[in-house]
Amino acid sequence: MKYLLFILLSFATVYQVSAQTYTVKGKVLEFGKNDPIPYANILIMTVSDSSQVSGTISELDGEFELTGIREGQYLFKIQYLGYQSYFQTLTINSNLDLGKISIKEEATALNEVVVAARRSSGAQKSDTTMFNADAFKTMKDASAQVLIEKLPGVVSEGGILQAQGENIAQILVDGKPFFGTDVQAALQNLPAEVIQSIEIFDQKSEKTQMSGFDDGQRLKTINIITKPNRRKGQFGKTTGGFGTDDRYLAGASINAFNEDRRVTFTGLANNVNMLNYSSDANSQADGRPQEGVVTTNILGMNYTDLWGKKIKVTGSYSYSNRENVGIVNRVRDFITTDESSQTYTETARDVRINHEHQADLRLEYNPNEKNRILYIPRFSASFENENSSFFGNTNSGITPINEVENQRTGDYQDYDFFNRLIYSHKFDKPGRTLTWRSILHNGWNLDESQRKARNVFFQNGESRTERIDQLTDRERQGLRWETGISLTEKIGEKGQVEAEYEIGNRSNDSDQRVFNVEGGDFDGGSMVLDTTLTNVFLSNYLTQEFELGYQYTAEKFKFQTEVQYQDAKLDNSQDFPKPFELNRRFSAIIPTMRMEYKFSPQTNIQVDYDTRTAEPQIRQLQPVIDNSNPLQLRTGNPDLDQSYTHEIRVRFRSQNQDSDRSWFLFTSSSFVNNFISNSTFIANEATEIQDGIILEKGSQLNRPVNLDGYWDLRSWLSYGMPLDFMKSKLNLNMGGGVTRRPGQVNDLIGFNNSQRLSGGFSINSSISDQIDFNIWSRSSFNNGENTLNPSLNNQFFQQRFRVNFNWIIWEGIVYRLDLNHQINTGLNAGFNNNFSLINMGLGKKIFKNQRGEISLMAYDILGQNANVRRNITETFIEDIQTNVLQRYFMVSFTYNLRRFSKGMDEEKYNELYQQEDRNN
Repeated sequence: MKYLLFILLSFATVYQVSAQTYTVKGKVLEFGKNDPIPYANILIMTVSDSSQVSGTISELDGEFELTGIREGQYLFKIQYLGYQSYFQTLTINSNLDLGKISIKEEATALNEVVVAARRSSGAQKSDTTMFNADAFKTMKDASAQVLIEKLPGVVSEGGILQAQGENIAQILVDGKPFFGTDVQAALQNLPAEVIQSIEIFDQKSEKTQMSGFDDGQRLKTINIITKPNRRKGQFGKTTGGFGTDDRYLAGASINAFNEDRRVTFTGLANNVNMLNYSSDANSQADGRPQEGVVTTNILGMNYTDLWGKKIKVTGSYSYSNRENVGIVNRVRDFITTDESSQTYTETARDVRINHEHQADLRLEYNPNEKNRILYIPRFSASFENENSSFFGNTNSGITPINEVENQRTGDYQDYDFFNRLIYSHKFDKPGRTLTWRSILHNGWNLDESQRKARNVFFQNGESRTERIDQLTDRERQGLRWETGISLTEKIGEKGQVEAEYEIGNRSNDSDQRVFNVEGGDFDGGSMVLDTTLTNVFLSNYLTQEFELGYQYTAEKFKFQTEVQYQDAKLDNSQDFPKPFELNRRFSAIIPTMRMEYKFSPQTNIQVDYDTRTAEPQIRQLQPVIDNSNPLQLRTGNPDLDQSYTHEIRVRFRSQNQDSDRSWFLFTSSSFVNNFISNSTFIANEATEIQDGIILEKGSQLNRPVNLDGYWDLRSWLSYGMPLDFMKSKLNLNMGGGVTRRPGQVNDLIGFNNSQRLSGGFSINSSISDQIDFNIWSRSSFNNGENTLNPSLNNQFFQQRFRVNFNWIIWEGIVYRLDLNHQINTGLNAGFNNNFSLINMGLGKKIFKNQRGEISLMAYDILGQNANVRRNITETFIEDIQTNVLQRYFMVSFTYNLRRFSKGMDEEKYNELYQQEDRNN
């Protein structure tokens, strides 16, 4: 294979040398407005048969460049959805700069015959997949999320938006962050009608963007490009509703755009389980039932602007107040060392009230072309109140082992302050850059809780009861700092090297004090320090890294390799109850490799190989007993080593503009040495595990340990194609995975092996703005095997089906349907729930411009809503069912705000816009 690759590269080199080639460049603008048009298709074709010679897509600023064009006469073409195609004959015998080229908007009505043809919905350019928004029809009042979920390769899995098999991490609007990392809030605050095009890509780190040398860090990102005529005005939506069982909803999302200055306000108050304001009528958490019954109040703002010509600023702030009343039933089958079974059953009620503030800021200063400074601070503060209780019991077959009744109240405070500062300088010599970066991250937690518990232990037909009254104060503080410097240098025409040094430390300080209440209750009794549960612990993890890398970049092929040497020092010290110190030192060689090959402008493949280390967390190191559940105690392990991971990822993307068919493949494999797993000790008789702490028969002690043998393989494949006969698009997807997790039970090491296979499809309509539907289905089969206890081998199947249908029937009368059906088989008794969740609404558009709507919505018409899931770990298999919001009816009023271009409403603006086109 390597010889074949060498021959092909050699042939390509000889071919390029043997023929002189030229470049063609220019800029695409909107006729009469001079607004740039991004992602227009640029084609160079032969004059004789119009076959394509070369092609590209215009950049965000409308500019394009075609390279490698041989001398001759060609046909030049620009095409973009909704605009008239542009043609020009070119004679190429030197490099050409075509300058500014304006294209006109296509007429929407003809006097006689209308010829309808499907236009290309998207294209692939390097690692960026681009889509024309106009190729995906939605209702006029739909949100950006409705539009994006129609795109090939995009699915909503468990309420999390995924693209090409990976979770979406952030949303950009015209290249700028929008609502930080809150993907759902970002998409719900932007209407689909203002979107011109959409990019899906893996955003590289700030360091990579500055230096040009790839460090391998990626964030799956969606960039929304707004229409030029929607970048100045006010638009949004407001909703108010009241329903049965005192259900209510009030929310608004208002955007004020003035070119670069953009401000968005959002607010929500409801008790119908909506966590973010949704601009989609009849929407309920993307069809995914929330756990518990949630009352939410939120306020949020996003701000973007240019301060002068050199400073870009983006910021967001949100406040949320939530109350969640959750009722959970769980059945947990523990892995034992023989064929005997041990099952834990629990019923819990948990009421939590949370107040949270979160602020994000991004300041970018570009004093000149050679220097750039970026400062990114983030702050969050959370205050939570807990009032919970649970009843649990452990059985071996039908024989009871123990039971617990537990009540807890608590107040928890969490603060987090993160700062990142990056400075980059470009020298006069191309490819030579200097980048300095630093991180300062400080977080601290202040927790206070009170607990009452009654524990019952059964043995030989008798029972023994113990009671616990405890007060726990916990204070934890974590400080992380890092700083590093890197220098890049160009080697030859296509090579670049990088040398880098980084030093950093992670410090975690934990102080937990537990008091037993004696002689009364919490108010009147005396507090006696429990030295067996009290712990004061400090951990420091100092790392130094030296790295050398090489990067080769050609027109179609890119290769990069790096070798990093890491020296790490882990210092653990305990002050109480018994002073001790434990110092560990690690050294590791951390290689990486990245390769990208472009088969064509529309098809490419990426292969990444990464290695990394990960230090244990403070909760895993701290050797203190956690008796939150007295039947299942937990403790830390200060002897833990860092883990070492090998990971290989492959991404294949292909988007055929002519046939409008797309392929996306993602596969990854991970292998971990010193995997931090769990060791479970199940007491066969009463055992003293620490001075004064007795583990009763049948109870458990869980402790983290390092084990080898973890590996995980997973893949995801998507195929998209048009269904012209019904003006829709079909997306097929399938995935699979195999995971091997090591675990330890009573000093015996075993493995949980699981296999997963899934497949599904979606059909998304693009008929008109009067009718819209989405049909989605996904089935998954899971098989689990355990080497320690084969009696726990299991298989379970889940199938989910969803139909979302919206139709403006007549004279502004709107019908909406959201149907979710789920089948679960192979779970524990009582958890094989098959249910249908049906939401239905009927509305009437009002006002002359039909921007208002009065609607009646029925939620969970059949009263079958449920939430069931299965979790598999190295030490147990559990099924969980939670309470959810069930049937209610609501009457609501919604108003859509649309004002563009200096106070003009949308209708007048469109009239003026079309008149300008006619005059020109």
